Amino acid sequence: MRRILTAESMANDNSSAALVDVPGVEPLQPESMQPATRFRWVILGLVFLGTTVNYMDRQVLGFLAPDLRDKYHLFTDAQFGVIQGAFAISYALGQAMSGRWLDWIGIRVGYALALAAWSTTSILHVVARTALGFSVVRVFLGVAESPNFPAAVKTLAEWFPKRERAIGMGVVNSGTVVGAILVPAVVPFLVNHFGWQSAFLVTGTGGLIWLILWIPIYRKPEEHPRVSPAELALIRSDPPDPTRDVPWLSLLSFPQTWAFMIGKFITDPLWWFYMSWFPSYLKKQHDLNITKMGIPLIVIYLMASAGSMAGGLLSSAMMKRGYGVNVARKTAMLICALAILPVMYVTHVHELWGTVLMLGLATAAHQGFSSNLYTLVPDMFPKQVTASVSGLGGTFGYGGASLFSVLTGLIVGKWTNGNYGILFLIASTGYLVAFIVIQILAPRLEPAIVDTAGAFPVILNKSDDNKE
Repeated sequence: MRRILTAESMANDNSSAALVDVPGVEPLQPESMQPATRFRWVILGLVFLGTTVNYMDRQVLGFLAPDLRDKYHLFTDAQFGVIQGAFAISYALGQAMSGRWLDWIGIRVGYALALAAWSTTSILHVVARTALGFSVVRVFLGVAESPNFPAAVKTLAEWFPKRERAIGMGVVNSGTVVGAILVPAVVPFLVNHFGWQSAFLVTGTGGLIWLILWIPIYRKPEEHPRVSPAELALIRSDPPDPTRDVPWLSLLSFPQTWAFMIGKFITDPLWWFYMSWFPSYLKKQHDLNITKMGIPLIVIYLMASAGSMAGGLLSSAMMKRGYGVNVARKTAMLICALAILPVMYVTHVHELWGTVLMLGLATAAHQGFSSNLYTLVPDMFPKQVTASVSGLGGTFGYGGASLFSVLTGLIVGKWTNGNYGILFLIASTGYLVAFIVIQILAPRLEPAIVDTAGAFPVILNKSDDNKE
């Protein structure tokens, strides 16, 4: 056990430094402090790449859906809703287990195993020829992909102080959009020259390259030779987390847990609708094939990427100006919830680029909202359970996505003859509902722990960091 300087003053000139014990770190005195390295941003880059691969693998089917439905007659709209619902429910159940699994096995090994599994499963899409076949493969893909976001949240909790986590989550969230952008940029060429199966083969194989980067590079901050004592001090500059054991089921006794889970239950289905059904909507509304819809989809998801970064930057900038976590996070989320309201009118827009701009604003606002929603977990919970809480939220989120996917297929394919109006009305108002629920259940974003035996919740709300 060695002592290092915790330099909270590196990010807040009004705060003082203090010495804390960190295992395996050499002694560091204020007068000999070395310049802080920035290796945490390299780790963030790896998580960004992993998330990009994650979304490429899951997005290929949605992009190809209009052709697989109309040209190859492999499934109908209603069946596509069930196929996507199968992915979502398996993803939800997988997240219920993956968070706790990652807390147990660790990020380095767990994330690598997950990515190898989902890349392999993505390749297996090439053997599917029926709606049932696609459903079975999507079930396995959902389970394999489910550890991605719990792993991202846990990595941010280990490598970043609170004041940088929203920016970090914005970068991670932008990986979902970059993956969505790369699919329409790459897949049309593959399909036109090598057939639709090549899209799954190439994206799945490409994901395995990430393992070459992750396995040699990733270590915990205190174990990493590329992290200077000064950077480690910055990473550890927040007040230390409680060391009490947290039984898994006891997490459900916290209103903070339910705030996150319900927020995900409401908003994840809407994002899944954007990602899965936009290609089909653009084909119906504007008669675009997979080649012509590439640029509109790229613009939409570029806007989403900008929204992801902007949402994280907004709350982080407010914190740097002296606002507490509660005010900063919720201000950003409320702005995003309001910005998404205009998408309820998109079905009345008949010009392509007007549609693109409205859909782009909706996806950008979602990503800004989501970046701050994810950071609520490390804001309110100690590091040892961040992956578990994130996994529970993912379970609720994709459980909702499964139901909404099936409902979307029925509405579009059977009940309204292709009318998307009611779906965009739901998508436009859901974020305000989620914001209200979060405000009711976690009005001040107080940190939460359980007692040693895990018998009852204990709320710690004395920190100035959470004053409104």
